[in-house]
Amino acid sequence: MDFKVKEKYDINDLIQIVRILRSPDGCPWDKVQTHESIRKDFIEEVYEAVDAIDNKDVLHLREELGDVLLQVVFHSVIETENNNFSFEDVADEISKKMIIRHPHVFGDVTADTTEQVLRNWDEIKMKTHSQKDISEAMNSVSKTLPSLMRAEKLQKKAKRGGICKEKTTDIISEIKDRLDAVENSSDELRETVIGELLFSVVKLSSNYNVDSEQSLYNACNSFTDHFRAYEAAAQKNGIDIQDSDTKVTNQLWKEIPNHKIGGNSK
Repeated sequence: MDFKVKEKYDINDLIQIVRILRSPDGCPWDKVQTHESIRKDFIEEVYEAVDAIDNKDVLHLREELGDVLLQVVFHSVIETENNNFSFEDVADEISKKMIIRHPHVFGDVTADTTEQVLRNWDEIKMKTHSQKDISEAMNSVSKTLPSLMRAEKLQKKAKRGGICKEKTTDIISEIKDRLDAVENSSDELRETVIGELLFSVVKLSSNYNVDSEQSLYNACNSFTDHFRAYEAAAQKNGIDIQDSDTKVTNQLWKEIPNHKIGGNSK
């Protein structure tokens, strides 16, 4: 094995390590992996990096970014073996993309605000992807995104076509109508109606400049914290939260300080 142990490694060393692991005499696990078999690992590594960001854990972030980078290198090495592209091609393409999409930095275009930058970015993206209309741009939004994020991206693109620009009062009215529709719809249609309700809530978030995905993320954290306090209070008072009457558990839930999230049943 032609590999030199060092005090400090760089990206070229990482690429070589993955190539060695994938070689006939390499690791039995690594050499049989495919894009599909490690797809889930890629997603998990990104989420773990995001978790380190949320926790403001710099050392953990450094480690998790390394795991994400390993995934990028691993997928690139697979395609190098297939004679399609290399990691260097990936780096070259993203570098060119960043230069092209920042003409206000690398060219002579003027963009003094973030709004202008984002508008230019979208226009350049459509041109470089040969997207003829907004519908094609919407189709390019990944279907594997969390649905709240996807809805937000679709709505932003739709606004360029004059849609999803309702007044806040109109959106609130739409939400009320869809809440009524949920209650009055058949079992077969209820899933569709609730989806439309959630889509309207994303529009409301956008009108208030609120990131719907982050908002729900924060709400989940608040709910978890509140439940932990509720469960501790139940244990202290000898209440079995799984078998007690809902009136008892609902009352205890309401008594927990700093109550932020609902969850009471009628």
